[in-house]
Amino acid sequence: MAALCDLVSVGLIEKDTNDDVLWSWSYPQVTENQRSLFMRKSCLTTGNEFIVEFLFSQIDRQWYYIFTKEVDNVAMLPKVKGFSLILLAKDFNPEKYLTLCQILSQQYCKKGTPVSMLEVYLSVVTKGKCSTDENGKFSTQDYQSKLAYTNSNLAGIIETFGVETILIYTALLLKKRIAVYFPPHSITDVLQFTRSLPAFVWHRQNWNIVFPYVEMVDEEIDLLKTNNHYVAGFTDATIESRSDLYDVFVNGTSSQVTVASHAKESLAMGKLHKDIAMFMVKQIEDDSDVSQQQIIKDIANKTKELLNNLKSLADDDGAITLETLKERKMPPATENFLFNLAACEGLVKL
Repeated sequence: MAALCDLVSVGLIEKDTNDDVLWSWSYPQVTENQRSLFMRKSCLTTGNEFIVEFLFSQIDRQWYYIFTKEVDNVAMLPKVKGFSLILLAKDFNPEKYLTLCQILSQQYCKKGTPVSMLEVYLSVVTKGKCSTDENGKFSTQDYQSKLAYTNSNLAGIIETFGVETILIYTALLLKKRIAVYFPPHSITDVLQFTRSLPAFVWHRQNWNIVFPYVEMVDEEIDLLKTNNHYVAGFTDATIESRSDLYDVFVNGTSSQVTVASHAKESLAMGKLHKDIAMFMVKQIEDDSDVSQQQIIKDIANKTKELLNNLKSLADDDGAITLETLKERKMPPATENFLFNLAACEGLVKL
């Protein structure tokens, strides 16, 4: 039954033939804060140089999906130049909601009224599916969360960043803050990159740490700051100078990974990190056609091996202590990493 209740609301922003952009309809309701954010994110508003057909991110612990379309059906929508359809949902599943957005948008273009969209929306909410004569069928059962999680590009990330990928991997393991930058014309790249990163720590399967598209405005930054760790995507180059917002900065344009000065100690690399880094790079070099699913599985197995070795160092009560690690006379970087990892995995007694 939960799958039938993932949708929260639907909204519509229209750009008329006078280039005025208005919030025209929503169901059941959208808050003022949400409406303000959706209007700003919409590619229809003045100042947006690039039309992005589909984008997604988070607000108030819910996922929003925005589908933008230029109108060519003058007969049904004679006063509308373009529109953005917004879906607000509880779950992360871009492919599911892109498909639903496309069906709803086609309904709107052909019928010329939000009522036609409402019929489809209510069918999905109450039945988990819909069927339209002209625009195809949709069922939530066809879009499992795991499929959305595996739609990642770990192979491409490893190929691009090489051994420096270990900095990203370690930051994810240690629940650090990661900021990712791509230029404004590459919004789709920042969306794909950020959604891929949680697959490096597959055992957690937590995509709620991802904020794929954050703008440098106070309300969005303030919301981001309420999270202790995250993966956040930006298209504003000034993010690089805001080291207060990240522990690791990933520049998608220059293919560089930078560790903030305040995080250098906790992210110090040792032989253990080098071994994992070489393992990841080797997986790509040995098979250039390796599937994304296989890369995820290989790294998940490597992480599982790491965690099992860590757990073997636990006391009789299953807890990891700094004293226990010191007895092993490990290199300082390895000792520090393992203790912090144990804390992130709940293996340290408070």
